[in-house]
Amino acid sequence: MTALISAAEVAPAGGAWSAELAAAVELVETAGRLVAGRYEDSGPVAYKGARDIVTEVDHASEALIRDGLARTFPADAFFGEESGRDATVAARVWVCDPVDGTINYANGLPFFCVSLALVQDGRPVVGVVHDPLRRETFAAVAGGPALLDGRPVGVSAKERLSDVVMALTVGGHAPARRIARVRHEIRVSRTMGSAALSLVYVANGRFDAFSQTTGLSTWDVAAAGFIAERAGAVVTDLRGGSWFDLAAPAGGIGILAAPPAHHARLLTLLGDSKRAAAVGRLPGRAPAVRPTGEAG
Repeated sequence: MTALISAAEVAPAGGAWSAELAAAVELVETAGRLVAGRYEDSGPVAYKGARDIVTEVDHASEALIRDGLARTFPADAFFGEESGRDATVAARVWVCDPVDGTINYANGLPFFCVSLALVQDGRPVVGVVHDPLRRETFAAVAGGPALLDGRPVGVSAKERLSDVVMALTVGGHAPARRIARVRHEIRVSRTMGSAALSLVYVANGRFDAFSQTTGLSTWDVAAAGFIAERAGAVVTDLRGGSWFDLAAPAGGIGILAAPPAHHARLLTLLGDSKRAAAVGRLPGRAPAVRPTGEAG
């Protein structure tokens, strides 16, 4: 288990975005202590939708972060999963997911995180993702490397797609067929229940690639996608275009993050077009027969 880091370790004095990164790290780690302190005692669960829940800890974590940012950067806007976007009109917007993986958290499953990003002029420029149980902090700023607890990290260097371990969630058109195509060419896929933590794991190669084809929101991907990108991943939407849109509707985002060597092939396999179906079976290889549930 890694000790919590000081803000100075990830944001050297005088560097670009150093004040913003230092504040973000301090706030997400403070929120992380609150979240960890209530783990397996998160209180009543409320329903935001048929399958979407929220706990009082989500609200408390977001309020802590929102209030801290308001004191430090009063001119900035705030966009949180639980409170929505405030009325502030600003070029800088902080995007927060106070507990990504709430279902895991409420059920006592130890895979969730706190996520915070600063978006300026429509693009992330600071990202921090903190795992409260492992006490790990991933971070990055525009123009800088991806860091894990202050140390630079990079994406997987695996040469063969058949060695790839991938975080994969597929919805929309023909999900079983698309999952089978991908699984036929990689080693194994996993579904962990926290998109932000799974996505940021691409930054240091714990996952070689990540894709969730639908159902993501801005707060899920703003920090983690940015950190993975700074680590060297190619990050796109499922058409190969820009992965980030601050105005995207909730649940309307799909994303793929992968090392440059494998991104194009995975993008093709995840496509729902006839062309993707045609390349799903390569010469000399049997068709995929793995079930849609996790294997391996």
